[in-house]
Amino acid sequence: MSVSPSPSAPTAVASPAAAPTQAELLDFVRRTAADPELIASLPLDPEGRTWVRLEGPGGSEAWLIGWPPGSGTGWHDHADSVGAFLTARGELKEYSLAARLPTDGWKTLELTEGVDRERRLTPGKGRAFGRHHVHEVLNESTEEHAISVHAYYPPLPQIRRYSRSGQVLRLEQVERPEDWQ
Repeated sequence: MSVSPSPSAPTAVASPAAAPTQAELLDFVRRTAADPELIASLPLDPEGRTWVRLEGPGGSEAWLIGWPPGSGTGWHDHADSVGAFLTARGELKEYSLAARLPTDGWKTLELTEGVDRERRLTPGKGRAFGRHHVHEVLNESTEEHAISVHAYYPPLPQIRRYSRSGQVLRLEQVERPEDWQ
């Protein structure tokens, strides 16, 4: 489903010819998350995540996502896209790897000690990230939905999904846009 932001929602900040920077994507998700009418318009499902596609800056792909209690993404990356996301309502937790992974040609990788990072993202808190950023995002609440805004540039060419057992990361699946749109 495609939804245009309400008149008070932010509009693109980069010209179509210029790729938006991580800072511009973070500014976009921050301003979008501050639109209470848009945030309240997202239908929430008690069983699964819900999402609505938004118009992002400079040709980026943007999403408003609802997270029911206990839901999460699993370990994944956004391939060659840079991005940003921010919590608009509730609280999300991000686990990420502070390590540059090989982009192709591997199925199983042993991670070194000290690469794990953890962030608690309360309303108004978010982050930008670069290409091949491997992370997992969770709503650990047992009672409250969370809502977040995400933006990616270039529009997601693929999402690689991983499983993790201790320090071993295993590539499990590669999804393409037709798998989630």
